[in-house]
Amino acid sequence: MQEVKKFLSKNDEQEIVTAIKTAENNTSGEIRIHVESESEKDAYERALEVFQQLEMYNTEQRNGVLIYIAVNDKSFVICGDKGIDAVVSENFWNTTKDTMQHYFKKGNFKEGIVAGVLKAGEELKAHFPWQQNDEDELSNEISKG
Repeated sequence: MQEVKKFLSKNDEQEIVTAIKTAENNTSGEIRIHVESESEKDAYERALEVFQQLEMYNTEQRNGVLIYIAVNDKSFVICGDKGIDAVVSENFWNTTKDTMQHYFKKGNFKEGIVAGVLKAGEELKAHFPWQQNDEDELSNEISKG
């Protein structure tokens, strides 16, 4: 069983934060990562709960994206806010999910998260392109539970 503190090194976390900043340079969307050891709830239910706790709905276009990872449960969920859900297909996050799973299956978690963040940024760009007046509305730091 991996603990959250051992899941990513400080350098790994910094590379992920840099990837978030890079991804957000192309979109007005906001991307956050939340990592915890496990959840007693279904991963999707827990991701929605964390989404609320992190106040990710607090963006002008309601275009926040959470990548939730439960380390010991070996599960992760990508969920977007109402603004995203209103304009994308139901399977919108499948390519991002598949990208991440490719790395995760090999035990390359940092690489998977970075690739997922960058892919999410690309996907968001089509629907929420960066505008000159865009502000970074949510923290880029990794949250932990």
